[in-house]
Amino acid sequence: MTLKSHDLAHIRSVVLAGHAGGGKTTLAEQVLFRAGAIPRLGRVDDGTAHLDYEPEEQKQHRSLALAVGTFEHGEHEVTVVDTPGYPDFVAEVIEGFHAADAGLYVMDASGHVEAGLENAVKVGRSTRTAACFVINKCDRENADPSGALDALRAAFGTKVAPLHIAIGAAESFTGYVDLVHRKAYQLDGGKEVEIPVPAELADEVALRRDQLLEAAAEADDAVFEKYLGEEEISDAELDACLHKGVRESILAPVLVASATKGIGLNALLDAIVRYLPSPEEEGPFEAQDKAGKTVAVPAAGSTLLVRVFKTAADPFVGRLTYLRVLAGTLRSQSSVFNSTKGEDERIGQLLYLHGKEQEPAAELRAGEIGAIAKLGVTETGDTLTTRDAGLRLDDMAFPDPTLQVAIEPLSKGDLDKMGPALQRMLEEEPTARVERSETGEQILRAIGEAHVAVICERLKRKFGAAIVTRTPTVPYRETIRGTTKAHGRYKKQTGGHGMFGDVWIELAPNPAAGVEFAEKVVGGTVPKGFFPGIEKGIRETAAEGVLAGFPLIDFRATLYDGSFHPVDSNELSFKIAASMALKDGVMQAKPVLLEPIMAVDIRVPEQYLGEVNRDLNGRRGRVLGMDTADGMQVISAHVPQAELFSYATELRSLTGGRGTFSAVLDHYEDVPSNLAEKIIESHKKEHKDEGH
Repeated sequence: MTLKSHDLAHIRSVVLAGHAGGGKTTLAEQVLFRAGAIPRLGRVDDGTAHLDYEPEEQKQHRSLALAVGTFEHGEHEVTVVDTPGYPDFVAEVIEGFHAADAGLYVMDASGHVEAGLENAVKVGRSTRTAACFVINKCDRENADPSGALDALRAAFGTKVAPLHIAIGAAESFTGYVDLVHRKAYQLDGGKEVEIPVPAELADEVALRRDQLLEAAAEADDAVFEKYLGEEEISDAELDACLHKGVRESILAPVLVASATKGIGLNALLDAIVRYLPSPEEEGPFEAQDKAGKTVAVPAAGSTLLVRVFKTAADPFVGRLTYLRVLAGTLRSQSSVFNSTKGEDERIGQLLYLHGKEQEPAAELRAGEIGAIAKLGVTETGDTLTTRDAGLRLDDMAFPDPTLQVAIEPLSKGDLDKMGPALQRMLEEEPTARVERSETGEQILRAIGEAHVAVICERLKRKFGAAIVTRTPTVPYRETIRGTTKAHGRYKKQTGGHGMFGDVWIELAPNPAAGVEFAEKVVGGTVPKGFFPGIEKGIRETAAEGVLAGFPLIDFRATLYDGSFHPVDSNELSFKIAASMALKDGVMQAKPVLLEPIMAVDIRVPEQYLGEVNRDLNGRRGRVLGMDTADGMQVISAHVPQAELFSYATELRSLTGGRGTFSAVLDHYEDVPSNLAEKIIESHKKEHKDEGH
């Protein structure tokens, strides 16, 4: 299809968000197909949906990435941004809310408010996005649209108010009642036709309309006075309150639908264009000018302001950049200024998106969403503007990844590909990190196990780099608790000059002060010229570890005696002798293995507090205190790092997807003796195997 040009008042953009399985993609697919934006109606379960076009999505039959579709509804241009419901892909939801002017929260009619919906609402509120809800799948088995509405109001407050109520449920779901105009509509022969309001729904219509009036009346003082005085409020007054209240986030109306049957879709589209804000109403948009001063940029102005909200790496077309024009006009074959990077960018062919289908666009105007391929430096979150304006939008905030896995190439052939592939992958994954650990491993940090799995699949498919994952090695430390004296003597005779080094060192703990070398040699038993070699032997051996192959820390080694040979002694001989002395001495000085202890903050709803605390005890955690913040319980604890590598997944399982945590290194503590023995034995076995 070819889109017509629309003015600001006739443009809408909406992000679909909610828990996995709510039917967001099916809903979007239906409206795109009905509008002629896609050539056929795809199905998520068949892997044919236009918005789930990545091979991983088709294989798993669920959305894993954000997708965009633009179509026309009457005189309006509407863009829907479909987002995944699975919590591992929260970055896509955040990107979607930064792209759209409004949110559409989609809920399964089974009656439960699940974690994905709660998290989506949290993101929407953090971005101050006007929104409405749709209770979808009202035709499914065990559907309870009325119970779902009550659950929404219990979870999010009475500002969530019914706009429609369902006629029937499950197999008997046939239509809905419009509470504003008190009219009913039913599906008949594939079309919605008006019918009398069913008599059996009279009481519920009265109750639900009053709930709608109570929420909507707050948008207008005069109407609110009439409501308090129990005066009649006209349909026109209620509609005007809805128009204002939704745009100002005073209330969020709730609609009912069945995306698969097509019930309620026209009413949903009408509500989007009637109640959700246009770009002009959503603006002006705040940005920083060259001097760092906050300025208001109106959508209808001529100043160019563009938000880059997503980057997709493609092995064939290169980087595909998704963008939203907030103000001004972005034209194909033009130049812009990336104020985030401080560099100019050349704009090639702009594109409208209809899922995997693309349509060339000569320009994108304020309020429109599109894409462009092969930008040079632009990344997710960047601002595009003119060099003269120099405007910059605030950065997009993403959660830190907390699941860690060690990664390595599957084969030697993948080794050269892995580095560039990871770099390209990071361009499109704002919630992934790749870093080198203290143990020398390459660590991939992600949101969860599903996130890791998708990253691995895409690395292989897109860039030909196959990688394997495993649990990272804990960066243990070694130290000593006792004091001892140790002797190291190295003697080797060859045909020419031999080698001879002989040292006595005293070892003692040096708490929190690192490795320290000192000497108190008297009488020249060891010449000063050999001191650097001795210190080097001690420090290098400490770095390699003595007990289990981990760095030896916080000890003092004092050279106090020794002997030398006037011909055979050299720096290398004394370096080896010092290493021998240290290895021998450590084993006599009460060696211990230390493990990293993390300071952990865990946020969970109160009902999960007991279970999470019990789980922490099983992880050798120590709860330090508890507090409340933003309606959540915050547990502060010290937990060994060894117990946290998979905690992101396990905490989610314990809390129904509602728990989150953060962890930073706090200190090191002795490893319990039973665990230390296993670690040391494992090291000895590996060392022995390597020797073979």
